[in-house]
Amino acid sequence: QVQLVESGGGLVQPGGSLRLSCAASGSIRSINAMGWYRQAPGKQREKVASITTGGSTNYADSVKGRFAISRDNAKNTVYLQMNSLKPEDTAVYYCYVDLVVGGIRRYWGQGTQVTVSS
Repeated sequence: QVQLVESGGGLVQPGGSLRLSCAASGSIRSINAMGWYRQAPGKQREKVASITTGGSTNYADSVKGRFAISRDNAKNTVYLQMNSLKPEDTAVYYCYVDLVVGGIRRYWGQGTQVTVSS
């Protein structure tokens, strides 16, 4: 069994910052990519950012220059630093990890609410 526990969501004013964390635990041998998706009310889930084992990153155009993804391989944890937050960033944020289990298997976090409002 693999568990992902997210933390760091909340309410923030426009222009503010938040840092999300996602720690993976359980039967983990090898983690491939890690990342974040988000889903706003009435919208499809969209990919926000990802990071490979080697540290290569990828971002959605809407968050480039404002969000930064990082990971601590020793702690099996991925982070999302969100700066210059906008109301349109309001969503439930979900982390994921891709584990090497024969092939690649994706596990999801439970989601954390981020609300950007004055």
